[in-house]
Amino acid sequence: MLLTKRISIVVMLATLVTSFSVFAAEPIKKSFTETEFLSAFSGKSRKVVMEKLGAPAKKEQSVRPSNAEGVIGRPVDSSKPVNVEMWYYSNKVEYAPKKLYKMTELTFVNDRCMNIAFFNKK
Repeated sequence: MLLTKRISIVVMLATLVTSFSVFAAEPIKKSFTETEFLSAFSGKSRKVVMEKLGAPAKKEQSVRPSNAEGVIGRPVDSSKPVNVEMWYYSNKVEYAPKKLYKMTELTFVNDRCMNIAFFNKK
C-alpha cells in the first residue's frame, strides 16, 4: 500500500515537472507578416535569430572574388575582415492570407542581420 502511494506520487511529480518545462519554452512562431519579420529580425544577431526561428534550412558563406580590386577600381581594405553569411528559411513569411514566400534570405555582416529578402523563385 505504502509502496503504491510512493510510486503514484513520484509519477505525478515527474509529470508535473515535464509539463512545466514544455510550457516554459517560448514556441517558435510558424509564420510572420512581412512587417513583423522585418521589425523582429532587422539588425539582430545570429543568436537572436536562431532562438526565434531555429536552425536555417540552408547557409552560404560569401567569398571575395580574386579580382575584386580590378572590379571596384581601388585597393581593397583588408585590415578589417568582413564576415558575410546568408541564412535561408522556407515558408516563414506571409504575403497574402494563406500564401507564404517559398524562401526568406537573411544576410549577416559581422554577426548582424543587415539585409532581408523574400523570394518565390530560387
